Amino acid sequence: MIGSQKVIDYLNFLLGGELAARDQYFIHSEMYAEWHYGKLYDRIHHEMADETLHAQDIIRRILMLSGTPKMTVDAINIGATVPEMLQYDLDLEYQVQKHLKDAIALCEAEHDYVTREMLVAQLKDTEEDHAHWLEQQLRLIDMIGLPNYLQSQMAEVTPNLI
Repeated sequence: MIGSQKVIDYLNFLLGGELAARDQYFIHSEMYAEWHYGKLYDRIHHEMADETLHAQDIIRRILMLSGTPKMTVDAINIGATVPEMLQYDLDLEYQVQKHLKDAIALCEAEHDYVTREMLVAQLKDTEEDHAHWLEQQLRLIDMIGLPNYLQSQMAEVTPNLI
């Protein structure tokens, strides 16, 4: 099936963001593991897996539309502290949200409603799961203080396989 080149190009743009999110979450999860914040490790490792699935869905859709996936990863921001890492991850999610909304509008204009539905599902996951959870963590740090928050995140780290 031959799809709109505009949609294919924007999907490749989105793919770069999903790959960056995957890599940023991967590095941050490993940092949490090193610091023995097992609860943060588990959650952020889970987010890395979600971003990998989002990227896979985009790659498959590009291929279905007869395009070629471009595996160019956007820039990432690696934090040095837990609050900084959470904020960088939240900033990335906000950026992904904006781009997904723009892509959804483009799909509507190009009458590609199947791609639109895939992106709506990713937007829902980004807004209701990823960004909301990160906002909650930063709010908790403000409410209970960083030392209490960090203590609450300590747990044995169990290595996860993707």
